[in-house]
Amino acid sequence: MKYKVILSYNGSPFCGWQKQPNAKTIQGEIELALNTLLQTKIDLVGCGRTDTGVHAKNYCAHFDTEISINSSDLVYKLNKILAAEIAIHSIDRAPEDFHSRFNAISRTYHYKIHQQKDAFLVNYSWLIPQELDIVKMNEACKLLIGTMEFGSFCKGEPPNKNYKCTVTQAKWIKSDSNIQFQITANRFLRNMVRAIVGTCLEVGTGKLTVYEFQKIIDSNSRNEAGISVPAHGLYLVDIKYS
Repeated sequence: MKYKVILSYNGSPFCGWQKQPNAKTIQGEIELALNTLLQTKIDLVGCGRTDTGVHAKNYCAHFDTEISINSSDLVYKLNKILAAEIAIHSIDRAPEDFHSRFNAISRTYHYKIHQQKDAFLVNYSWLIPQELDIVKMNEACKLLIGTMEFGSFCKGEPPNKNYKCTVTQAKWIKSDSNIQFQITANRFLRNMVRAIVGTCLEVGTGKLTVYEFQKIIDSNSRNEAGISVPAHGLYLVDIKYS
């Protein structure tokens, strides 16, 4: 039997989603809790990797087991023993061909920036006190829409050397002293969102023109793009399935 898990987590105290030897990860913590409660080995498969410090508001995972599960009871017990930074929202039966990663048709990430010092946002948003030209940044974002290779914003080499992604939304939204980047795509390369944000900020501060932003995309070279911004401002906020 296959079960789908919906959860959220504050990534601050974890070394990312994927379990690692001698490191505290979200996947590792949940698997350990499931193994303890179900008294059997559970392999939890997530919808994607998130790096150290990255957060998720809506994350999907799945696991297989021959044990019949009382879903509401298991959700309650997991939330009792898991760290406060991990919240299990639901566990439900899923079709046998369901796969939390490969069946996803789109993912949406947000990146949060604040422009006035705030002690309560230290681990959840990145402080950028400089003036930013949001209009120019959104002009640059329009160049990201569509199907193309995003090698300029990829760390390392993706599986099968496939740099192609389809972006359906990319925009900046400003509210008082807070700014948020929103992007939706069918898939994301490693470090892609953080590299796009870093390059957009160079447009916003006048270091790059929109034309130069296009040239960076066309180059398909990570060396041409801007910095990879800190992980703590990044959130996986939605994932959709067919």
